[in-house]
Amino acid sequence: MTPRLDAIGLVVSDMAASLAFYRRLGLDLPSDADAAPHAEASLPSGLRILWDTEETVRSYDPGWTRPSGGERIGLAFLCDSPAEVDATYEALAGAGYRGHLKPWDAFWGQRYAVVLDPDGCAVSLFANAV
Repeated sequence: MTPRLDAIGLVVSDMAASLAFYRRLGLDLPSDADAAPHAEASLPSGLRILWDTEETVRSYDPGWTRPSGGERIGLAFLCDSPAEVDATYEALAGAGYRGHLKPWDAFWGQRYAVVLDPDGCAVSLFANAV
């Protein structure tokens, strides 16, 4: 069998804060996961997204340290329209999340913006230009 991508994992410092951010982006996550050391959600495509606390990762990898510097992985959320990119960015920024790149019309034909999740991971919001 050929290996296939099944899940994307995020290591988080504050599970509840991270899950609250991703709930705002439409992911269905139970509220009791906020206090758990591990959480996951299945996406419509069948791909899963996983969250583990830093403590959980250190329990099986004692030498793990929090990365520093730029992002190594980013998540991108498709919006239905350029207006939804703008509205989603403003809603997240208004809720206190850090905007990284305000919405703009990218030269590759999309409306694009980037917000940082509670751990500083870049989360892109995009839609095809109309």
